[in-house]
Amino acid sequence: MRAADAATYFRTLLGIATAYLVIAKISPIVIAILIAVTILLDAVDGYLAVWESSRGKVSFASYLRASMGNAKAMAVVHSFKSKSHKAASYGPRIDVAGDRVVEYVFWALFTYLRVIPLFVLVLIIVRHSFADAFMASRGTSSKMKTRFAKFIYSSNIGRGGINVVKFATFSYLAFMYIWHSPAWIGYVLVTILVSYIMLRGIAEVYDSLAE
Repeated sequence: MRAADAATYFRTLLGIATAYLVIAKISPIVIAILIAVTILLDAVDGYLAVWESSRGKVSFASYLRASMGNAKAMAVVHSFKSKSHKAASYGPRIDVAGDRVVEYVFWALFTYLRVIPLFVLVLIIVRHSFADAFMASRGTSSKMKTRFAKFIYSSNIGRGGINVVKFATFSYLAFMYIWHSPAWIGYVLVTILVSYIMLRGIAEVYDSLAE
């Protein structure tokens, strides 16, 4: 098994385990830390894919420089990332599957706990189902062509922004359920996150239909 895939499976299981800890009403601080680790592991499996294809020639520091827009580092990382995709074409799809499972688990969890309404979960499922189908026809996010899609979906700002909002939203919903924190803050965060997810979905569909 590739190390990158192992990292994806691990973060998927960690996300599921964290959801059970919410039900068990473990300290929301601990839960927030675990959510942060789960999100950060998404970057780790990306690095491991590059590290394996380069046979250890690409350091994590170089990978971080590439993620921050360093042109020289990006050229090196992307060349090995392309090599990794050719060696294991399923890798990027496994990565997306891990993302979706973790996200669905948290949306379903807070719907089950009646922290958020059911229509939010339904909206997310519909969005991901259709947007992912369009994206699969294109390939991966690295193959996006339009400026709009690249900025909203595949840029460092787009990727980093969605992860920060996910962390803030899911962590706060845990605080709402366990410590009864003010609900309005949670609803504002859910609105921002859902809007962000829908915008990224529009970017996926738009890029896939663009000539």
